[in-house]
Amino acid sequence: MEGHDFALWEKRVDALMILGSGAGHFTVDGLRRALEDMGEDAFEAMTYYERWIAAINQNLIEAGVYSLEELGAKMAEVQARGESYGQAQNAAQESAE
Repeated sequence: MEGHDFALWEKRVDALMILGSGAGHFTVDGLRRALEDMGEDAFEAMTYYERWIAAINQNLIEAGVYSLEELGAKMAEVQARGESYGQAQNAAQESAE
């Protein structure tokens, strides 16, 4: 069996898990509860790391680290940067000029 070549965002999910739990924002039990609350459909429709980031996000919102409104605003800001890293870099350079 060959190893899985993890995407950068998947590695970041692992890092968020370590950092968030280390900072006391959530526990393994809290993550498990959020995963179970997603229901069976999530396990059919979402990948492993998509489920984990959703569980981390839910726990961070519940812990008051950020609000849904703040998350929505940040997501809109990131989306406006472009579809790729290259587009985001170009937009950043243009705004700096």
